[in-house]
Amino acid sequence: MSIVTITVLIALGNMGIDITPILAGAGIVGLAIGFGAQTLVKDVVSGLFFLLDDAFRAGEFLEIDSTVGTVERISIRSLQLRHPQGSVHTIPYGGIPMVTNNSRDYVIVKLKFTVPFDTDVNKVKKLFKQVGKDIMEAPYAEDIIQTFKSQGVYDVNDVGIVVRGKFMVKPGKQWMIRKDVYARVQMIFAENGIEFARREVRVKMPETEEGGDNSEPTHAAAAASQAAIEQQLLEEGAGGKSS
Repeated sequence: MSIVTITVLIALGNMGIDITPILAGAGIVGLAIGFGAQTLVKDVVSGLFFLLDDAFRAGEFLEIDSTVGTVERISIRSLQLRHPQGSVHTIPYGGIPMVTNNSRDYVIVKLKFTVPFDTDVNKVKKLFKQVGKDIMEAPYAEDIIQTFKSQGVYDVNDVGIVVRGKFMVKPGKQWMIRKDVYARVQMIFAENGIEFARREVRVKMPETEEGGDNSEPTHAAAAASQAAIEQQLLEEGAGGKSS
């Protein structure tokens, strides 16, 4: 092919045709193809190493940067992920910095709950243990590797005490079981008089003398507001008359 191309160019030159623009255009096209081929080679080589490492397979749930989805198609240059909402993402292998595979061996799910400061955390631990026993009798019990159990106090913030529990299940089963565990914890808390902590706003009123009327500051503020409104109405009325 190269010999034929050179022969044609020489023939055109002998015929008096200026082949300089042709050579310049061919150089630009060749440069563009070279850059494209470089990207293609990078994608193919990266994909080869991913496949050799057995990083993912069709049907597995992956996290790639901020993109998540189930592997639907694996090609020589890219893979396609089906997002849980239905959209399909096509990702070249060369643009994948790291792959997180959520479909291998097991999945550990950790759940956090915030309860009021006066909650008995030992009681919460016993209730979590009861939830763990209950789910082992559920229809999905065969998918549980380690049942739900307490991890104690995880944090204390300005709302309340954060307690955490965890369980281990087979890949792909965590979503359904997590949903059921949330419902069971909410129900068993309600049965035992434990509420979830809520963010509160507290207002401190000025102190008054013993036996005094603490409504005086409120009345004074209301009177001042009413006076300001009346003054504004008078000014607007005066301005309307002058015009």
